Amino acid sequence: MQLALWTYEGPPHVGAMRVATAMRGLHYVLHAPQGDTYADLLFTMIERLPQRPPVTYTTFQARDLGGDTAELFKTAAREAYERFAPQAMIVGSSCTAELIQDDPGGLAKALDLPIPVVALELPSYQRKENWGASETFYQLVRHLVAPGKRPERPQGKRPSCNLLGPTALGFRHRDDIREITGLLAQLGIDVNVVAPMGSTPADIVRLGDADFNVVLYPETAAQAAQWLARNLQQPMTKSVPLGVGATCDFIREVAELAGVDPTVVLAGAPSRATWYSRSVDSTYLTGKRVFIFGDATHAVAAARVATQELGFTVVGLGTYSREFAREIREAAKLYGVEPLISDDYLEVEEAVTAAQPELVLGTQMERHIAKRLGLPCAVISAPVHVQDFPARYAPQMGFEGANVLFDTWVAPLMMGLEEHLLGMFRGDFEFHENAPASHLGRTGVATAITPLTETQQHDTALQVNEPQPVDMISLEPASSDSQVMTSTSNAAAVWDGDARAELQKIPFFVRGKARKNTERYALERGVSLITVETLYDAKSHFAR
Repeated sequence: MQLALWTYEGPPHVGAMRVATAMRGLHYVLHAPQGDTYADLLFTMIERLPQRPPVTYTTFQARDLGGDTAELFKTAAREAYERFAPQAMIVGSSCTAELIQDDPGGLAKALDLPIPVVALELPSYQRKENWGASETFYQLVRHLVAPGKRPERPQGKRPSCNLLGPTALGFRHRDDIREITGLLAQLGIDVNVVAPMGSTPADIVRLGDADFNVVLYPETAAQAAQWLARNLQQPMTKSVPLGVGATCDFIREVAELAGVDPTVVLAGAPSRATWYSRSVDSTYLTGKRVFIFGDATHAVAAARVATQELGFTVVGLGTYSREFAREIREAAKLYGVEPLISDDYLEVEEAVTAAQPELVLGTQMERHIAKRLGLPCAVISAPVHVQDFPARYAPQMGFEGANVLFDTWVAPLMMGLEEHLLGMFRGDFEFHENAPASHLGRTGVATAITPLTETQQHDTALQVNEPQPVDMISLEPASSDSQVMTSTSNAAAVWDGDARAELQKIPFFVRGKARKNTERYALERGVSLITVETLYDAKSHFAR
């Protein structure tokens, strides 16, 4: 265990809490000291749930360690059953209580409660939060679903599936469920059970009624889905519908599993992201360097969307999920980058700094890193903060999710472009901070600027606000004693009226460079009066 200021994942019992909090009719009795009750705040303050997690803590204190802490657990479990009357119960220890070795599973079994009690063995010093959520869901499925061959679907009944993986504290899980449920409905596929989120233990028992399982989040659902595949011969999906391309792959896969025709749904794909990414307004995004870090599922998907759908260049790819390191390594080979498998945010910061990306896609950790480095950033994965649980509908999956990805990723780059333009135009006489509002026309009044005559404005535009002719710099190499390069002063050429008027037609943000190049051209050729012909001769010369 490493002491750190930030951590990507909590201990595994927090993963168990995510499953319990997502479900209904399930209660978690956690053998833990008083300080471990902090975990409640993750759900009430960050996800802003309207109720506390269904967790009962034994909350033993230091003075209890000399007594019977086992009896404390048995009392807490008995009272939790009597008070909350759950359909099922899970029991386990926090990282601190694990050291006491009180065996919550055995103690709960001795109570002989009239409901299923699932004992969790979550090694807090070897595993972390996502693994804890996966193990908890797997144990619930294993204990509540009866193995055996699935019954055949009756003739004329619509195919159905289970949506597996969404939990509390998941990144946009609530909205992803709605989006994918709607997509499946268009295909004529019913959703049998969504689990863990929104399900009850009784719903878990019904998982075997579905024709196949849709694994939305492999980090939490892959293990349970694999058990269902082995014991119920229930197929599972492998495509995760993040991005337009992956959503189309997902539609084809579920259509094949359900025996339906996906043609109409694919033809009517409503995502605007595909056109937006090819539109004139977005062409400046092509080739942008992007660094991606998060859970493996979202990181791999983000790399595909970034390269194949937005034209970005991946310069870094990594994950904190060591259980899914293989997937990241395989994806990194596609983009020619070294995979980063680490849960040390300082190591991630070093990698971001070395890669010099123009956009960072990551977790709330990378948001802080990017802010310190002055880089645009968008969040694509948990862990997240309160702003990533929006009140609005904002899925990541499906065609609408692809639209959200486009908007979320492109917005930071557009803000960066605005900052660049503001910096470039800040000193221009037409766009300085004291200039009147452009929509007011001639009626606008510039503040802190003394009104000028038309002639003065004309002269000021050329002589003050634009770069003036510079001395020709000697290109002779410096001497061994690091002599500073000398300059040779020369008189500037004079512009005639027509040439000056023509110069004014050039866009202001390149007008200074055009003036400088033209005067340099005239100076090198001994031209004392710059005419329109000289201006265009210089343009042709420097365009070669």
